[in-house]
Amino acid sequence: MNILTQLNRKRLFFDGSMGTMLQSNGLEAGGLPETWNITHGETIYNIHKAYVDAGCDIIKTNTFGATRLKLAETGYTVDQTVSAAVSHAKKAAGKNSYVALSIGPTGKLLAPLGDLGFEEAVGIFTETIFAGVKAGVDLILIETMSDTYELKAAMIAAKESCDLPIFVTFTLNESGRLLTGGDILSAVCLIEALGANALGLNCGLGAAQMKEFLTEIFKAASIPIIVNPNAGMPKLINGKTIFQDTPDEFAFHMSEIAPFAQIIGGCCGTTPHHITEMINKCSGLPFSPAVDKNFTAVSSYGKAVVFGGKTIIIGERINPTGKSRMKQALKDNDMNYIQREGLTQIAHGADILDVNVGMPGIDEPAVLTTAMLALQSVTDVPLQIDTADPAAVEKALRLYNGKPLLNSVNGKIESLETILPLVKKYGAAVVALALDDYGIPETAEKRFDVIKEIVIVAKKYGIKEKDILVDALTMTVSTGSENANTTLKVMGRVRRELGLHTVLGVSNVSFGLPERELINAAFFTVAMSHGLSAGIINPLNAKMMDAFYSHNTLSGLDENCAAFISRFSDTPRKEAMEEKNRKKTTSPMGLIDAIINGLSKQAGESAVVLLKQLSPIDIINEYLIPALDKTGDDFEKGIIFLPQLLMSAEAAKSAFESIKQHLANNGAKQEKRGKIVLATVKGDVHDIGKNIVKVLLENYNFEVIDLGKNVEPALVAATAAAENAGLVGLSALMTTTVSAMEETILILRKIAPNCRVMVGGAVLTEDYAVKIGADFYAKDAMRGVRFAEKIFAQQQN
Repeated sequence: MNILTQLNRKRLFFDGSMGTMLQSNGLEAGGLPETWNITHGETIYNIHKAYVDAGCDIIKTNTFGATRLKLAETGYTVDQTVSAAVSHAKKAAGKNSYVALSIGPTGKLLAPLGDLGFEEAVGIFTETIFAGVKAGVDLILIETMSDTYELKAAMIAAKESCDLPIFVTFTLNESGRLLTGGDILSAVCLIEALGANALGLNCGLGAAQMKEFLTEIFKAASIPIIVNPNAGMPKLINGKTIFQDTPDEFAFHMSEIAPFAQIIGGCCGTTPHHITEMINKCSGLPFSPAVDKNFTAVSSYGKAVVFGGKTIIIGERINPTGKSRMKQALKDNDMNYIQREGLTQIAHGADILDVNVGMPGIDEPAVLTTAMLALQSVTDVPLQIDTADPAAVEKALRLYNGKPLLNSVNGKIESLETILPLVKKYGAAVVALALDDYGIPETAEKRFDVIKEIVIVAKKYGIKEKDILVDALTMTVSTGSENANTTLKVMGRVRRELGLHTVLGVSNVSFGLPERELINAAFFTVAMSHGLSAGIINPLNAKMMDAFYSHNTLSGLDENCAAFISRFSDTPRKEAMEEKNRKKTTSPMGLIDAIINGLSKQAGESAVVLLKQLSPIDIINEYLIPALDKTGDDFEKGIIFLPQLLMSAEAAKSAFESIKQHLANNGAKQEKRGKIVLATVKGDVHDIGKNIVKVLLENYNFEVIDLGKNVEPALVAATAAAENAGLVGLSALMTTTVSAMEETILILRKIAPNCRVMVGGAVLTEDYAVKIGADFYAKDAMRGVRFAEKIFAQQQN
């Protein structure tokens, strides 16, 4: 029976950990599990068979890291490794279980945060998936994803390689966020939009820790939910990594999780015994199939915007129409200007940013994509991709990190046939315009008929009604006194009869009239009272935003009138701040703002301006370090997340480059704050965390010696001693490599006794750090920076 049919009838059970079982069978610390498909085939088969005998419905192939990046030094090809893995799994599964091709992360961050390009990532995943499909897997399992952009690359690879079911699981930290800052709702929005057949959580947390996040996933997900936790949190006991939950404890926790999920299983630390107890405990529990959650939402990598309730503000200013400065910025590829424009709109209340670069003489697909990615590098609000160019639509939708809002499709046959397939493939919400091959209908009835036809055609492409927003089209009242009423009538019928959300470009109503702001604000108010879901407006226009806050207060959407009171009681202060912001580009504060906002070009230019007035050391101490400290503090408090932290670091780097150039021109040299050796320990090929720490330390002006990944303990110690380094930072992502970290510390204590050691990585805890002899546990990159500052301050004193 098809697995998707099964999911509507009963709860299915995944297997447990392959890595844990391989370790118990002799896999050495840091060994690559995937090579055992070829060298220890019988062992792999026996592990699969043990899970099948435990009663598992789905077993995962031993291909989690079977990519060309990780297999490069093994001598085995992707096709060879995957083919062997699938063969063992299929033999063990027989006719009783489904075989899922396990696809894990590449171990690299995607650009702009890292050096792996999006299309390169798609290509890497495609190789593995194609090999698995050829070998005969039943479904694709994309698991342990901590970055929505990499997740999207893997899903696109799967969709373009096969038509098999796609299951996706991501991993959260203890605060409920992905590594790159995504929250649960934004991740669910993206995964569902791209067409996954099931989604959920795995790894990172034990079952007890995952429970608190399941309600949020359950409220958001319209497709079956997967929960594959670890067997509790890891501990280091007698030099070995031990997961705390016994089979009975694991089964108990899973019995409490089961009502929220349609598929359950285990991850790190779980064995066939754990899975047997889980199935015994959960197989008789009531089962409910997934239920569609009928809400409309769009998302960025880290934030979702849900339509309904307050009218959503879509900022309209990134559009060249009537804006000479914007036109020039687009011609000059001045993305710094685009970024500033976006940040300014967000500061004034925009929930979504419209991005329109359509003008003669430019390569619209290239410029639109560049602008979109530039904005996503400095802000986490969702974007509305606004273009009529099909090539630009496809390129932007493909590279967008999240579930975008596309503006637009219309009732013209060419538009429907060109745009709707792209909307479906790349998982967008789409604005439907009430016009067709005959133009814009004059009557409300005919416009409504056009919208109904668009909805019918969209359904044929598999696009759900909740992902269609309607623009009834705002026509200027100067050419027809009934134009505004016609728009409102269409909008009202769309809400009442079709249940769809609505969008309007509000300011079109006043073309050709004096005092346009008054007309726009009045029409905006009336439209909101008619149920307008989102208004495309200028959030810097005070009258429009006054109307917005006033309407929310009168409609009961502003609890205790808090937002209204805040807006108007703070008006003098805000006006002063806005005046200050207008001057900030050439003021000393311009550099701090540029770094905090991640504006690299502006940071470099502001540093050059300041060098005419201040010494390099004063700029570093009074501007660069305070700006970095601010973003570091916000990161530690959960106000900003990894992407903003890294883009801030890039902006600081740009400022440092200006300072370095100034020093070089004057024959001077910049003094470093201290020397630090970094390494990912022996056997571990994951260097994301180490690379993040390196970027931040260098921005704080430390001299960093990066030994790379899979580094021998003796080399770390010898380098620290030879360089007289004051601090060594060690990273490990895998439970199997913690022993190598401990060995490295032991050798360091002998060869470089005065050198301090900090450790970090997903599998580490404060207790781990103490037990292996480290001086400090860096839970995140910023804490590593803080420790480095403390250590070198002590050494100087």
